[in-house]
Amino acid sequence: MDDVCEGKDFSFPAQEEKILSWWDEIDAFKTQLERTKHFPEYIFYDGPPFATGLPHYGHILAGTIKDIVTRYQSMTGHHVTRRFGWDCHGLPVEHEIDQKLGIKSREDVIKMGIGNYNEECRGIVQRYVSEWEKTVVRMGRWIDFRNDYKTMDLNFMESVWWVFAQLFQKGLVYRGFKVMPYSTGCKTPLSNFEANSNYKEVPDPEIMVAFPVIDDPDGACFVAWTTTPWTLPSNLALCVNANFVYVKVRNKFNGKVYVVAESRLGELPVEKAKKALPDGAIGGSENSNSKPKASGGKAKNVETYEILDKYTGASLVGKKYVPLFDYFKDYADVAFRVVADDYVTDDSGTGVVHCAPAFGEDDYRVCMEHGIISKGENLVVAVDDDGCFTERIVEFSGRYVKDADKDIIQAVKEKGRLVKSGSFTHNYPFCWRSDTPLIYRAVPSWFVAVEKIKDQLLENNKQTYWVPDFVKEKRFHNWLENARDWAVSRSRFWGTPLPLWISEDGEEIVVMDSIAKLEKLSGAKVTDLHRHKIDHITIPSSRGPEYGVLRRVEDVFDCWFESGSMPYAYIHYPFENVELFENNFPGHFVAEGLDQTRGWFYTLMVLSTALFGKPAFRNLICNGLVLAEDGKKMSKRLKNYPPPAEVINDYGADALRLYIINSPVVRAEPLRFKKDGVYGVVKDVFLPWYNAYRFLVQNAKRLEVEGLAPFKPIDQHILQKSSNVLDQWINSATQSLVHFVRQEMDAYRLYTVVPYLLKFLDNLTNIYVRFNRKRLKGRTGEEDCRTALSTLYYVLLTACKSMAPFTPFFTEVLYHNLRKVSNGSEESIHYCSFPAVEGKRGERIEESVNRMMTIIDLARNIRERHNKPLKAPLKEMVIVHPDADFLDDIAGKLREYVLEELNVKSLVPCNDTLKYATLRAEPDFSVLGKRLGKSMGVVAKAVKAMSTEDILAFEKAGEITIASHVLKLSDIKITREFKPPSNVKAEDMDAKGDGDVLVVLDLRRDESLYEAGVAREIVNRIQKLRKKAALEPTDLVEVFIKSLDEDKTNLQEILESQELYIRDALGSLLLPSALLPPHAVVLAEESFHGISNLSFAITLTRPALVFNSDAIVTLYAGNTKSAHGLQTYLLMRDHHNLKAEFQLGKGKLKINCIEDLPPVDVALGEHVFLTVGDYFSSSKGSL
Repeated sequence: MDDVCEGKDFSFPAQEEKILSWWDEIDAFKTQLERTKHFPEYIFYDGPPFATGLPHYGHILAGTIKDIVTRYQSMTGHHVTRRFGWDCHGLPVEHEIDQKLGIKSREDVIKMGIGNYNEECRGIVQRYVSEWEKTVVRMGRWIDFRNDYKTMDLNFMESVWWVFAQLFQKGLVYRGFKVMPYSTGCKTPLSNFEANSNYKEVPDPEIMVAFPVIDDPDGACFVAWTTTPWTLPSNLALCVNANFVYVKVRNKFNGKVYVVAESRLGELPVEKAKKALPDGAIGGSENSNSKPKASGGKAKNVETYEILDKYTGASLVGKKYVPLFDYFKDYADVAFRVVADDYVTDDSGTGVVHCAPAFGEDDYRVCMEHGIISKGENLVVAVDDDGCFTERIVEFSGRYVKDADKDIIQAVKEKGRLVKSGSFTHNYPFCWRSDTPLIYRAVPSWFVAVEKIKDQLLENNKQTYWVPDFVKEKRFHNWLENARDWAVSRSRFWGTPLPLWISEDGEEIVVMDSIAKLEKLSGAKVTDLHRHKIDHITIPSSRGPEYGVLRRVEDVFDCWFESGSMPYAYIHYPFENVELFENNFPGHFVAEGLDQTRGWFYTLMVLSTALFGKPAFRNLICNGLVLAEDGKKMSKRLKNYPPPAEVINDYGADALRLYIINSPVVRAEPLRFKKDGVYGVVKDVFLPWYNAYRFLVQNAKRLEVEGLAPFKPIDQHILQKSSNVLDQWINSATQSLVHFVRQEMDAYRLYTVVPYLLKFLDNLTNIYVRFNRKRLKGRTGEEDCRTALSTLYYVLLTACKSMAPFTPFFTEVLYHNLRKVSNGSEESIHYCSFPAVEGKRGERIEESVNRMMTIIDLARNIRERHNKPLKAPLKEMVIVHPDADFLDDIAGKLREYVLEELNVKSLVPCNDTLKYATLRAEPDFSVLGKRLGKSMGVVAKAVKAMSTEDILAFEKAGEITIASHVLKLSDIKITREFKPPSNVKAEDMDAKGDGDVLVVLDLRRDESLYEAGVAREIVNRIQKLRKKAALEPTDLVEVFIKSLDEDKTNLQEILESQELYIRDALGSLLLPSALLPPHAVVLAEESFHGISNLSFAITLTRPALVFNSDAIVTLYAGNTKSAHGLQTYLLMRDHHNLKAEFQLGKGKLKINCIEDLPPVDVALGEHVFLTVGDYFSSSKGSL
């Protein structure tokens, strides 16, 4: 393996760029597809975005989810075709062209020519394709841009025709009306997107109108409120809320009787006594022309009106009333009656809403549901394309509706039906092109009869699996439950044309299901299905020439119909790929945002159910919205979010991927995006992961530095038999990681994986690497070192493979280096199979190690509470737990790790949970208070008096009866409080538990532990000095110490008594400064004062040669000059190379290259020592 740099010098973004280049070099994605082509198919549907805008975090999020799932499926033995798709038709494209060309109306398009207009649209469709590709590729997503699909492609459009034709043949298509925002200036309906793009604050009239109730004994009138008087001539019904209470009231001053919602009584005009009005007209209200008072009116109205009766809204349904105008008297049999619906609210108006079905979405729906109008029949729309009344509205014929408001109000007044009038200012939508006020108007449309298949839709929804499931069970289910017939046609230009040819008399309809059929029936050659290429094509009537020809209807498809047809159209089914489709439908996986429950997810489900009686997909991940840090919508104008490119360039794509996946957004909840959060992933996930990997590489390289055989990982099956408890534990924990990731990925729960990985990496670095440093650094022997290194190697390799779908770049970087010591490994980590769970998982050892870490945390907490630093050794700790197996582990194979980590001299296991604790019972007043009432006092007293035996029996039984009341475990709080032994003061011992294990620490000072504490302090200062000198863990140094005290014996005695601990901790001897050679290269030195009442100096040097001068002089027969020449020569040599030559010569080296000196054989340990430590050990050994 190659050397690796420090974490602070590792640039994640730069490494990712290198990997991207390498993937390009080897054509990695294409190679993976080729290698898996014989595997079972995994069908993934990629919802097509518009390429007329730039990708944002919402796209990045959905793309990351899709990439993770498809990479995982590829690694688990599937062939996963991934083709990018583009939504090319529809409003966003037309909108841009209209702005670019200054188009204001439908006539403008006709004038320039539909062909010219459509080609302009085609020209911008792929404006940002390169930017999309750049962002998607930079995020590490593998998807095919070369073999993409576009909704404007001929093949795609032909399949859309086929889908529609199938629905038509099944009787699921009809012509009806849809109420839409309508621009009278442009003479065209608008989408909701367009309707919401230009609001203005304007004044509008608001009036209350009386509708006399037929056959009411009191001559009562329903009072309806409206802000669109121009719709009154088209009134066909009144709507109430069945759940509201309505009142019949009489005006005390003029005798008029009204029916309104009780909660809105205050909105009726306040009257004063007046002279009688002629002809019994309704009028004379005090504020008849002023703005209504929303508050305070009800109190006054108590004086103005007396309540005659009260009704439920439901009881009013079916009552007939006198129409305001007689323009629709031909509807009298079914219209002019009261209906009920929940859309009527009590926050404005009177609780009675007038319905004109041609001019309101809810009006149309309610009138349809109550049989006032019928689906599929011609609806009388008494307003023409210019927004003027038709001839049916005789008195106002030809008048622009908004201009007619005043005259209509006057007509209402003259009829004696005006109860109240005024005006109010509000935000109202205007046409973004013509700047004229919008109206809601019913326009002819072609519908898919969704309501016919609603039961099947609900059943098919049950067959799908969603993450999170509440979106399926609640939001999507409710949407399907309330599904309405779908208007699939649009009166536009740039889209897939409806394949309907209709005769002039409307009696003959031909639906095209293929290009071949159109060519056959028309005799024309068809190469493009857009309007300007086929609108001119006619078909002879099958009834004969006298019936003329059939012409195509002008409409195009709603672009949602196209995207809903994607599972068939992107592979040109049924014209191609029949076997591929039919063997793999429904598709395996889709993923998009929460908004698609009413969009793409819905249209996919409707079309697949209508076509095949099946859902379109099996598994679905639904993500939430990515918001700015302040919780607002991300806005380019407000610049309230960091550009994606900036975040990627600063922290890398992998960090961004993990950040968004490890967030509420993958559970369909909103995410407040914080750039600092991405940095947090680098800091908390990638750097610890990288440091564990770097520690492996450094210590594997150290073997070579020390002249040992290069590192090669030991066979995994042999490692599984390691007797080391931490090897057993990390092997088991790694298998648990693989098991967990497989389990969660198979269940599409991406958001659970990152927290688990975080915990795993934390355990790897803070338990396995930390507690195994001696082994990994070779201080327990070469064999043990290679076992530990091999274990760490396989753990990192397995973790990389498990996380490759999530972090494709970082895992590739690590894998590139790790594979160099493994024969027969794959070229890329993304060609590897996903790890399988191998070997037996040791659940007991995993649980014991987890508890060990809990014990360490609890003990540290006790130390902190009593200001006892870890450097101060403690005499004893007691571990209290009832599980004998765990106590065996903690007092046996895990004991040394606990004692060393906590600097405690002995560990005592205890399975008597009451030896160090008292039990106390307290009633849970919040639970029992209401239930027991007056008995609470008696029961509380008895609970508090429960003995330890009583409490233990209660815990075992799960219930207890007190004063005839049965109390469960949830009714009584059991607390365990620490109880020190009777012979120990409270301040000398403390404990802490977590509800499972209890840790007891003896805090009494023990002079016998003083020397161990000093030794720990010295080691701590040496390690800090190493860091200060910027030394790597693998850098070999020699450490010298010098006492700065007058009495040097104290330090000397401590160093002698603690020699083993210090040598173990440092990995080398701590040497007396008197042995520091004059030629040694000093790396760092520092003096320390007042450390446990001692002062000393520490010096760090490179390893330095020590010569046995007498022995060298003897080599040269007493010639001191020659002996000095040899020493000079050896000091000039590279220490590492010199060591290697001595090892090669088995401790001997022939020196025959010094000019004028005879050749000599130099022996290690006799003539020269490679380090002062070697010399010191040799000297001590000879004493």
